[in-house]
Amino acid sequence: MSERQPRIPISFEFFPPNTPVGDAKLVDVVRQLGAAQPEFFSVTYGAGGATRDKTLQTVLAIAAAGHSAAPHLSCVGATRETVAQLLSTYRDHGLRRIVALRGDLPSGTAAGGEFRYAADLVRFIRETQAHHFRIEVAAYPEYHPQQRYAARDLAHFVDKVKSGADSAITQFFFNADAYFHFVEQVRALGVTVPIVPGVMPFHNFAKIAQFAARDGIEIPRWVALKMEGFVDDAVSIRAFGLDVVTKMCERLVAGGAPGIHFYTMNQSALTLEIVQRLNG
Repeated sequence: MSERQPRIPISFEFFPPNTPVGDAKLVDVVRQLGAAQPEFFSVTYGAGGATRDKTLQTVLAIAAAGHSAAPHLSCVGATRETVAQLLSTYRDHGLRRIVALRGDLPSGTAAGGEFRYAADLVRFIRETQAHHFRIEVAAYPEYHPQQRYAARDLAHFVDKVKSGADSAITQFFFNADAYFHFVEQVRALGVTVPIVPGVMPFHNFAKIAQFAARDGIEIPRWVALKMEGFVDDAVSIRAFGLDVVTKMCERLVAGGAPGIHFYTMNQSALTLEIVQRLNG
């Protein structure tokens, strides 16, 4: 019998629920996904800090369940004072990991706050908190949707890392070659931190296709055509989606990815199935 393969490091992302029903559901989802022994759970932060309090509540609930939790922290609309207060609150609650992002401006907003780029936020965290927090930053294998030039996007990423980031998590993608190419490019620019691929199971193909179109993410034509061809055949959509994402994850890990970060959409079934296949 062959030796069992080492467990692949994984992490999961949630968004703060908006209703009591969502809160109750998330407790169950955390319990189910927690059985997979993730390195941490991350929790998103709404545009302009719109979900700041909910992010904290969700992170504390996850921590209370015995898991490492990482709140997202956005530059948008933030001041040094408000960020310092948040970091102090996170420290007081024993949190040790932050996902530092530039974030998207709320609709109709022109001003972005005192931090222009994520690198500015990372520098501020390092200057005020030393190395208390492990800092994750975002990476874009198919480049940031608002950036016209690839070289400039790579330069921004390098700046974030040099500002003090410990590791990076990518935007979701469905083209493993884009990830490998991105890693190769930034390694050539001197980046040595782990770059963890972000993976989105096909929870809802129509919605994910909408996200992908908005953010400049390529869904391979053959995948899109097969998904659309299934129409309302939920069983076939689920099975095909699981196969596509699992095979991509296997290729990523085989190619040297240091782990997988799953965008769960606050659901557990598909993510757990993929994790079980990878660790089987």
